[in-house]
Amino acid sequence: MPICLDHLTIPSRNRVASAKLLAELLDVPWAEQGAVGAYSPVYINAGLTLDFAQSDGPFAKQHCCFRVEQGEFDAIVRRMTIAGVPFRSVSGGPDDCKVGLAYGGHRIYWSEPDGHVWELLTVSYKRQPSES
Repeated sequence: MPICLDHLTIPSRNRVASAKLLAELLDVPWAEQGAVGAYSPVYINAGLTLDFAQSDGPFAKQHCCFRVEQGEFDAIVRRMTIAGVPFRSVSGGPDDCKVGLAYGGHRIYWSEPDGHVWELLTVSYKRQPSES
């Protein structure tokens, strides 16, 4: 079996609100309370869960990138627009509500209330196909 990332803990000032918002934008299941521990899990796919954990102390900001197919990308951008969630076309730029073009695909970035940065793309720039 290959090594697979099973879950990742994301600190949050309001774990329930953060989990709910991400799950609604990505249109994936979530729970206010997980089966184990004090987490609000977001079930990204059949093999990966983001566990939002309540944290009142300082914590490092996280960056997570989600790769999706173009149709799902378009649907997520529509949900973000309807929900009034600002996004941007470049990582460190201002919220311009524009889609960036990169490596033959599309990408956006958005920050959630705790300062974590989410990225959504259709073509990975970390795993470009090798030329044969």
